Amino acid sequence: QVDLVESGGGLVQSGGSLRLSCATSGLISDFYHIAWFRQAPGKEREGVSCIHSVGAVTAYADSVKGRFTVSVDNAKAMAYLQMNSLKPDDTGVYYCASSEYVVQQRSCPFGTESEYDYWGQGTQVTVSS
Repeated sequence: QVDLVESGGGLVQSGGSLRLSCATSGLISDFYHIAWFRQAPGKEREGVSCIHSVGAVTAYADSVKGRFTVSVDNAKAMAYLQMNSLKPDDTGVYYCASSEYVVQQRSCPFGTESEYDYWGQGTQVTVSS
């Protein structure tokens, strides 16, 4: 059984920073994707970023490029989303998601929910103006 648990959300002022964490358990393969999605009130869930476990392959939404950084720590079975220069539009529930592979992948499926088999429960991020 694979479990993903997000943490690190909260209330922050515009321009501030937060680091979200995603604790993973049960992943068997060394090759996996981690993706971050978010859902703002009244809006559909959207992709924020993704990363493959090997090779530092990443992808970002245009709206967060240069402000957010995704990373994984395979030894700790953790993934992170460092969010800087936060804006009110970044407000929403942030989810981490994962999928496993037999071989190393050269890219991660950014923003495609159907590509991810496992999901966390989400953590709320609120950015005040």
